[in-house]
Amino acid sequence: MGIGGCIILFALGAILAFAVDWHLSGVNLDVVGVILMVAGLLGLVVYARALRRRRPVSPRAADPVVEERRYYDGT
Repeated sequence: MGIGGCIILFALGAILAFAVDWHLSGVNLDVVGVILMVAGLLGLVVYARALRRRRPVSPRAADPVVEERRYYDGT
């Protein structure tokens, strides 16, 4: 799940927890909303940590680009 999915999950949970006043028998929508918000935040944290791990810390940490030129005199 990417960053967009995590944000949508968090927003859906916030809507269920704070904006909906439906009453379903056997289901507490406030708790379901809070669970979805926690899952969205947890997904964002995991995604941010994985993204940070893939990036090099500094430009020196990445492999340098080596350019090689060969000149021939044509004879």
